[in-house]
This record gives sequence, structure tokens and C-alpha cells, in this order.
Amino acid sequence: MNIESIVNTILGVVWSPYLVVLCLLAGLYFSVRTRFIQLRALPDMLRLMFRHERSESGVSPFQALSLSLSSRVGVGNIAGVAMAIAFGGPGAIFWMWIVAFLGASSAFIESTLAQIYKDRDAKGQYRGGPAYYIEKGLGQRWYAVLFALVTVLAGAMLAGTQSNAITSAVNEAWNVPVMTTTAVLLVVLGAILIGGVRRIARVAEWVVPLMAVAYLLVAALVMVLNAEKVPEVIMLVLRSAFGVDAAFGAMIGTAIQWGVRRGVLSNEAGMGSGAHPAAAAEVSHPVKQGLVQSFSVYIDTMVVCSATAFLILSTGLYNVYDPAVNGIPDEARLLLGNLPGVEAGPRFVQHAVESALPGFGRSFVALAILPFAFTTILALYYMAETNISYLCRDRPAPWVMGGFQLLFLAATGYSAVNSATIAWSLGDIGVGLMSWLNIIAILLLQKPALAALRDYEQHRQAGKDPLFNPKLLGVHNTSVWEG
Repeated sequence: MNIESIVNTILGVVWSPYLVVLCLLAGLYFSVRTRFIQLRALPDMLRLMFRHERSESGVSPFQALSLSLSSRVGVGNIAGVAMAIAFGGPGAIFWMWIVAFLGASSAFIESTLAQIYKDRDAKGQYRGGPAYYIEKGLGQRWYAVLFALVTVLAGAMLAGTQSNAITSAVNEAWNVPVMTTTAVLLVVLGAILIGGVRRIARVAEWVVPLMAVAYLLVAALVMVLNAEKVPEVIMLVLRSAFGVDAAFGAMIGTAIQWGVRRGVLSNEAGMGSGAHPAAAAEVSHPVKQGLVQSFSVYIDTMVVCSATAFLILSTGLYNVYDPAVNGIPDEARLLLGNLPGVEAGPRFVQHAVESALPGFGRSFVALAILPFAFTTILALYYMAETNISYLCRDRPAPWVMGGFQLLFLAATGYSAVNSATIAWSLGDIGVGLMSWLNIIAILLLQKPALAALRDYEQHRQAGKDPLFNPKLLGVHNTSVWEG
């Protein structure tokens, strides 16, 4: 049995239908328990996003949002969407929307918990995330250690997915050798990692908004050029999602599976990754950052992923990969160079934009993937670093962090020059394992987050700026807030 077979076997176990159901039901449950906070609090989300609270210990809410979006907005928004359409049909996009809407409530719960149970490291900076709230809130050190170990491993796996897409897109656009791109990527990445969270946050604060706006403007231009097809695309997505469309009638189960799978990889709601930057923010009440992080799920899926989907579907350059016959339509086969859906992820989008904007499409998508994927790698490193800090009781020895940086760079470089199939499968395994552990944890530890939400809303109704006092709510092990 080769490596690819072993990886695929593990992937099948991790991403069983039970995980798909768990993600959807958990999002629905938290939506009901919070009375659909993802809709009710939209004005507050927008208002809080641009608050400039910060301190020596914590970054501003906008910097925490940018760092979170660095993780959420990545290759999954481009190549991942293309793969969802290739394997699950256009209907997979609808289920990505559903995951985002329901998952926004899961993101609220996990990010609020991360703020409630955050801690300070040896440098006085805020640290937090699932490992912290599992130990402090549930009192289960072994479970927290398991999550931390899985997250360190998942961070390296997911970074490989991003680096592989960078080398693939650059090679397709400009025929740059994969090894050359990988070498430059690792040198630049290594230089930034040494600066820690503040340098990563500063890079994300500027790069993420600029890259997202530029990508959305080009997507809007392509849709304007194909304006007459936009209503048809929307109806195609809806018909395919429920098996009404004749061409995709038998694929409703596949559409749901791929929509949820790619949706969770893209927006990371319930996975626990967004909880790490959420804990780093300086706010007067945990719910403030919970709301900001909830809105980041909308930005990721409803905006950026939807733009990619319309880019592909409005130009007609998509196909459905049928594993039973390994069949790819002739037109798509010609465009994609006989590559299966996983290998062709970035190329789907590159050819779609190229068909609408000849001579510009391939290069633009490559330029978009570069910052999307690069900032995601930085965010993944921060996530893994936070969990190493947790495992070392917030005092990791220099050789521990130095050794991990080398291993992280090695894993990133390995996936960049190897099969995209293995890179994406490893990334999916990492997402699946984190989702299993984190969703179960926040289902068990929801009460403090819901109590904080009630407290926040009472302050707002009284016309006050909410200030968090855990003792009044009966929440314990919150040393930062008690101080």
C-alpha cells in the first residue's frame, strides 16, 4: 500500500458522513440557542469590526479579524471551490452557503469561549484557543493536550495545501519551475515567522483587505461581461443542490458532502482555528470578538467563495468528475490538460477568468493565489505556535520554537513540490480531526458563551458599553478578566 492509499483510507474514516451531519446540526443548534445571532447582530458586527482597542497584551479587533481572515480566506476560496464544483456539481456551492450561515453561530461560540478563557504568555501577550478553553472550562487536560497536538500537526498539513496551490498557479501562469517558487516562498516565510504574532498581524492587516478587494473587483468585471448568465447560474446552483437539475439529479448526496467539506475547509467555522486569533484581541467583553469572528465567516464564503463560483459557472468552464467512469468532458479535458479534479483546482479558475479576459486571467489568478495562500500559511503557523505555547505552559524553550519553525517550513516545502492529491487529502484530514474535537468541546462548554451573550445584550439594552465580569456570571478560571 503506497502513501496515497494510506492517506485516502484515513481521509475516508475522518470525513465520514457523521462529521458532515455533526457540522450541520451543531451549526443549527447554536443558531437556535443564540436566537440566530448571525442575523440579529449584523449591525453590531460591522460596528465592532473597526474598533481600535489594543494594548501591549492584545492586538486590535480589526487585526484579529485580519489574522482570522488570513486563515479563512486562502486557496480554499479559489481551488477549493473549483474542486467542490468538479466533484459535487454546482449544487455544492449552495451547501457551502448553508455551512457558512449555520457555521457563523459555531464561530461565535468558539471565539467567545476563546476570549473568556484566554491567558497571557511569558511575554505578556494574550494566547488562547480550544486547548485553553477545554482545560479551563471542561477541566480535561488530556483532551486539551490531544487537541493541541492534532492542531500542530494539522497546521503543517494545511500549510502544505496552500504552498502546493502557489507553485501550481505560478507554474501555470508563467511557467516558473516549482522548485524555484518553493525556494523563494520558504525564504520569505522564514523571515516573517521569526517576528511572531505582531509581525504576522501587521502583514495580515494590510495584505488581506487589499487582496480581497482586488479579487472581488475582477470577479465583478467577469460577471458583468457575462451578466446575462448570472440568473441562469443562480438557478443552476439551486436546482443542482436539491437534485432537480437533470444533469445532476443523482448527485445530491455528493453535493452535500463536498459542499460541507470544502465549506468547512474554507470558512473553518467550528474547526477551532478562528478561536486562536480571536483570543489575541483586546476587547472589553468576549462577545465583541465573537461577533466580529462570526462576520468573518460571511466574508469568506458568502463573498469570496461565491465570487469564485460565479467566475467558473458563468463562463461555463466547469465539469463534474465521475469516479465511476473517470469521465471529464472533452472541452474541459482540453483546457485542463487531462488532469483530474484535485490536480486541476487552481487551473479551473485560471481558465475561467482567461476565457473572459484573454491574456490576463491566468496571471491574475496566480497573483490572487499568492497573497491568499501566503497569509493563510502565516495564520496557520500562528495557530500551531499557540498550541505549542500551550503544551509548554506558555514558556516554550527557544530550541522548541526554532525546531518547530524548521519542521513547519519543511512540511510546507514538501507539499509544494509533491502531488496535489496528497496535499489536499492531508489538509482535509487536519480539518476533519480538529472539527471532531472542537465541535464536541463547544457543545459541552456552551453555557459560559451563552451567559456572556445574555450579559452583553443586557448592557447594550441599558445603553452601556459592555464590560465583562465573569464572577457575576459564575464563570471561573478566567484569570485575565479577574485581574
